[in-house]
Amino acid sequence: MRRFLTALLLASVLVTGFPSTIPATFAQRAAEKSKKAAASVTAQRGVDTISADQMRAYLTFIASDEMEGRDTPSRGLDTTAKFLAMNLSRWGFKQAGDDGTFFQRIELKRERADGGQTKVEYNGRALTTGTDFLPAGPGNVSGKLVYAGNGWLIKSKEMDAYKDIDPKGRIAVIFGTPGALPRGVSRADLRALGQDAMNPLDYARSKGVAGLIFVADYQFLANWQSNRQRTMERGATVVAKFQRQGQAPAMLPSIIVSPEIANSLLVGEKSPATAIFNAMNDGTLPASFLMNDQKTVSLNIGSTTESIPTQNVVAVWEGSDPVLKSEYVAIGAHYDHVGTGCRPVANDRICNGADDDGSGTTGMLAMAEALAKAPTRPKRSILFVWHCGEEKGLWGSRYFTEYPTVPLNAIVAQLNMDMIGRSRKPGDTNSRNNSLTGPDAVYVIGSTMMSTELGELVNTVNKSYLNLTFDTKYDDPKDPNRFFYRSDHYNYARKGIPIIFFFDGEHEDYHGVGDTADKIDYAKMEKIARTVYMTAWEIANRPARLKVDKPLPAQISISAN
Repeated sequence: MRRFLTALLLASVLVTGFPSTIPATFAQRAAEKSKKAAASVTAQRGVDTISADQMRAYLTFIASDEMEGRDTPSRGLDTTAKFLAMNLSRWGFKQAGDDGTFFQRIELKRERADGGQTKVEYNGRALTTGTDFLPAGPGNVSGKLVYAGNGWLIKSKEMDAYKDIDPKGRIAVIFGTPGALPRGVSRADLRALGQDAMNPLDYARSKGVAGLIFVADYQFLANWQSNRQRTMERGATVVAKFQRQGQAPAMLPSIIVSPEIANSLLVGEKSPATAIFNAMNDGTLPASFLMNDQKTVSLNIGSTTESIPTQNVVAVWEGSDPVLKSEYVAIGAHYDHVGTGCRPVANDRICNGADDDGSGTTGMLAMAEALAKAPTRPKRSILFVWHCGEEKGLWGSRYFTEYPTVPLNAIVAQLNMDMIGRSRKPGDTNSRNNSLTGPDAVYVIGSTMMSTELGELVNTVNKSYLNLTFDTKYDDPKDPNRFFYRSDHYNYARKGIPIIFFFDGEHEDYHGVGDTADKIDYAKMEKIARTVYMTAWEIANRPARLKVDKPLPAQISISAN
């Protein structure tokens, strides 16, 4: 890259720095010479093999319906992992997972509600599993009731399910489907989740609520039989191996009840179930209240526990320098998405995750292919980690940085791509696309947070190559969107590794069924992937590793706890 930059500088001097009497052909020849030098550098590095058409082909597969939204864990995620490994193997990458494979295994624990071991009673009357209710969360509890609206705390929307009441020790009756957002709320409203916003489970737990009774919306009830099978099979899935004892919060005993049971529960109360259902459809719900003390519910929700594996995909392209190849430039993306957890549109429930983060996943695959086809190798090794479970709480990157398959102190930098494939079109007036970058722009976060050299390097590479617009709007740990904390680079930064996060911005299809491969700007993906690739090469070829000359901001803990 230094020769590349020197050639460009020489061309600039030759064109602008000599008297006008020098023939124009001399300057033209110099410019042509500099172009040839730059072309030689890019050819030696293989960057020109990263193409829009290539990435379109890969992403069309990765974000297809057959991958079923790549939930962690899922069949679709495992299939995607095998697809990545197949290509890495044929390109000659070193297997850097467990036991001589590309897979770093992570054991998950899934707890399923067991209808056969479940008993629910309302005022001594036994309710029927599968007809009157569906089990949703395991545990045993008995108690009085509290009506808690939609169960959410969202201060920006003035939603507070337990405002002015003390629900401690009671079982909350909540109108809404577990996991679904209330009407009028988008993912953007949850940016401060855990501070000014909590989902029904977390908020109930923080208030000392003993159990939950969900009254699902009409769409869920209309598909009661199919949801019965899906809900009975669904359970709490947590990372088991690296979480300390007691670190994972306990589930609350919970059920989803039929309309008939909901009516029975709310007979004689301030607001009957029919009125609440109507208000629910209008997007408003009555204020919460403590229900009649004569009403009690007993929840004894049985469960079974099983271990299920998932994986990060890890590969190494070994460097050419006999000494420096023991150091690594890490490139990362998360290859999971949210499965079928989006709000359905018509009959479509699959969240394809083409941009989030099929785009980063595909960009990495294109870079891997470019390395394999390049005539030369970088001096340092390049470490590729496709992380799983990012959508569940940065599971894969947390696991890799706790149990690295290469020495963590040998990683000199980590470049993360999460959502690099969407562009805001001219004339787009959709407010949900306001923060989406254009076809020649990308948000760059964290590049100068820990290393002045890294920030200077990425800017120099960009300006001398494709000259994208680097938008640093969100390059602040205090950013209210908390983007710095919301993707896998965060766990590397916690360990003292300088990072850069490339991100196109949120858009109307974020975590929705509309995030599909046909909406991707592949020309933009090509530009970003090539820029990240050339940045990785430059880091890998430096004679000395990047200096970490800045302490991490106080908001970021580098401890493993």
